[in-house]
Amino acid sequence: MSLRVISGAVKGRRLKSVPGDTTRPITDRVKEALFNILGADVIDSIWWDMFGGTGAVGIEALSRGAAFVRFTDLNRAPIDTIKENLTATRLTSRAEAKRADAFSLLSARPDKKFHYIYIAPPQYQDLWSRALALLDENPGWLTDDGWAIIQIDPKEYQSVKLKNLEEFEQRKYGSTLLVFYERNVGHA
Repeated sequence: MSLRVISGAVKGRRLKSVPGDTTRPITDRVKEALFNILGADVIDSIWWDMFGGTGAVGIEALSRGAAFVRFTDLNRAPIDTIKENLTATRLTSRAEAKRADAFSLLSARPDKKFHYIYIAPPQYQDLWSRALALLDENPGWLTDDGWAIIQIDPKEYQSVKLKNLEEFEQRKYGSTLLVFYERNVGHA
């Protein structure tokens, strides 16, 4: 599958894939749909592309005007690929790519607040619900109006018991489900 930036400053730029089959790149159709939902809110936003993979989602956000994206991945190959893709798109100055365990980071004291935390982990290991539960326990990672966006196979979906976040939307595109969560600030 050929990865490319769909829109914005580096539209049309091809992105390298991570060697092997450890990552699950987002399709152009799903990426286009996601950014159509977010619209102009992407401009000047701050992102965390948590299971970074190729960096396609975060790089798309940067291309469309996001102020900053943090990319994290546990493995070296995705981080090396993200760094190469950031260099190729000349977006390195507005990004940080670090090899780190998402669960350890989520458990730590937040060092930054994000408008969007994009969670698209390896499939069928329940990593998404683990990450969401940790974010729910430590919601300071999100701005008050911030969203957590989960990308999973529809078969993986289950309701997760949450205190500080609430699901507000789902969109299904073939074998990809996007689930949107927001902070329930002031609803409690």
